[in-house]
Amino acid sequence: MHIEDLRTSAWRLNQRLKYIAQRGQILEGEYEATVREIIGRIKEEGDKALFEYIKRFDGLELDQDTVEIPYEELEKAYEEIDEETRQALEIAHDRIRRFHERQKENSFFVEEEGVILGMKVQPLERVGVYVPGGKAAYPSTVLMNVVPATVAGVEEVIMITPKPNPYTLAAAFICGVSRVFQVGGAHGVAALAFGTETIPKVDKIVGPGNIYVALAKKLLYGVVDIDMVAGPSEILIISDGSVREDWVAADLLSQAEHDELAGAFLITDKEEHAKKVVKAVYEMLKNLSRKEIAQKSIEKFGTVFLVEDLYQACQVANHIAPEHLEVLTEEPFKLLPYIKHAGAIFLGRYTPEALGDYILGPNHTLPTGGTARFFSPLGVYHFIKRSSVLYVTEEGFRDLSDHTKALAKAEGLEAHWLSVKIREES
Repeated sequence: MHIEDLRTSAWRLNQRLKYIAQRGQILEGEYEATVREIIGRIKEEGDKALFEYIKRFDGLELDQDTVEIPYEELEKAYEEIDEETRQALEIAHDRIRRFHERQKENSFFVEEEGVILGMKVQPLERVGVYVPGGKAAYPSTVLMNVVPATVAGVEEVIMITPKPNPYTLAAAFICGVSRVFQVGGAHGVAALAFGTETIPKVDKIVGPGNIYVALAKKLLYGVVDIDMVAGPSEILIISDGSVREDWVAADLLSQAEHDELAGAFLITDKEEHAKKVVKAVYEMLKNLSRKEIAQKSIEKFGTVFLVEDLYQACQVANHIAPEHLEVLTEEPFKLLPYIKHAGAIFLGRYTPEALGDYILGPNHTLPTGGTARFFSPLGVYHFIKRSSVLYVTEEGFRDLSDHTKALAKAEGLEAHWLSVKIREES
């Protein structure tokens, strides 16, 4: 891990952040041409191109009759997984649902003199959820992406995933996913965006994926809505030395093991504590099952920032705007008012990020790469749309017509002016 002493130079922070920021950049020159070709063929050829790409990229021989996983298979997976995991999925689903129920919005109307104004809130009709598959199972991704959609009232949730795992299918059954298709990659995203003879067109696509999936979502934004373009995972820990070094090290590694581009950052005002954490990280790496991945992440992007005090630590954290931010201090709530930018904030020594990934309730689909400055966690609000409602009586019209004409005249829009004037004369 790299140690940057900000007590002597702020320049070190800027230089390190420039390097760290590079990890989240999509290498469009390397991948964009391929993704654009895939999107173009799916748009023009539909199923013909889709099944060709499924065979080429997903390694599956499928057709219109076999690409969709029957509902009975979801129920079978739920019944056959081990009891311990099934119970954990049920508890997680319940907690996630209860948290997201509090995010629901209601329509409203207000009445003035001769005017009724309002906002009609309604769910999206059909949403697509991308769930990575193949090398690993991600039932937590199913829960976190489907639950807020169903709480919002989305009528139909279409899930796509390459080579689904029984745990993923069981989670889909628990959540009430409408349909599941065995397809992944940019071709799966494009199929959801445009619709094919087999895959239904959706209004929005959510869920994480590899660089091809992320770039496809980015390029298709506007054809379809998306949640966000997710970059490599990251964790930032503010520590005052009051929490055991091996606990801090384990939390840093919990994100480093995701992939080689993941970021693990520690900010502390205790230099000796920092050295002990770094030592603990390398000790734990020796026995980690995903050692090669985590080690590359730690060596490339793992960083310790030494600061004057915890308030400077918050300033540095705000500058980074991390996906996950842990506050491992004696009095973590004291720092909360000073934290402005983070996807999720974990307070206290018994709140490791891993609990948030699976069981606590708030969504684990979070903004990465500094986008927590303006993006929010996935939530019910991502699956609704709002329509303005306006009604004016004749009396209200007479009160507002002169002002409207004045503004239309100022903007030089004669037909706007005329549409008001003609009503005045009737």
